[in-house]
Amino acid sequence: MKKTIFAIGLIFTVLATSCIPQKEILYLQDDSGDSQEIIGVQEIQKPYRIQINDIISIRIKVLDQNAVSIFNPIGSEDNMNASGAERAYFDGFTVDVQGNIRVPTLGQINVLGKTTSEVEELIEKKLLEEQFKETANIFVTVKLSGVRFTVNGEVSNPGSYTLFQERVNIFEAIANVGDILITGDRKDILIVRQYPQGQKIHHIDLTSVSAFKSPYYYIQPNDIIYVKPLKQKSWGTGTTGVQSLSTIISVLSLVTTSILLVRNL
Repeated sequence: MKKTIFAIGLIFTVLATSCIPQKEILYLQDDSGDSQEIIGVQEIQKPYRIQINDIISIRIKVLDQNAVSIFNPIGSEDNMNASGAERAYFDGFTVDVQGNIRVPTLGQINVLGKTTSEVEELIEKKLLEEQFKETANIFVTVKLSGVRFTVNGEVSNPGSYTLFQERVNIFEAIANVGDILITGDRKDILIVRQYPQGQKIHHIDLTSVSAFKSPYYYIQPNDIIYVKPLKQKSWGTGTTGVQSLSTIISVLSLVTTSILLVRNL
């Protein structure tokens, strides 16, 4: 009787510790219980500042568009059939290790650490000083050639992706890699972000509704998102109750068979 009770207790203990509880895999849980509350997304993040290896797109408009055709690439035979990311690479301006881009007729322009708005003002000023007059009605548009990010770890399709949007939030990034596996730790997502001084690791909890208020809710170009595995994965006992029970039964069957064989020798 005692052995039976011990075996049952052991089974329940293993099931309780090896299964992944629902609370570990649900996104945006609200502990306050008020699901109707409007939650403001954190908007205190500073404007993105251009870094080395970024690719930026520059478009210039004036009254006589023929006068600025050299600045606005329309695609060549080499990249007409290229994808969006490849076209951005061929037609965009890559920031070199000194933080410069090379613009036709304007030469080297340092854009490192500047926002896209600041680069627009800088190029417009240089064009007015060197190429055109105020009457040309210059309009300069500078954008990042998409938000490129990398996702590794416990996700369905790890890899590098580029989204052609002004802003990308962490859920959009995760959705593009096929979501987090059941064995992924949603409570501690690591975001490796590049800064002029180097790289820093930040953390965000996607199981909490407070993720909306995180300064890392919106990702930045060149971010690396890493999803750690839950401890249940390393145990190898299964992620659900059925899997864990099957593992226990298999182990018990193996032990019982081994004992019977030893006794019959």
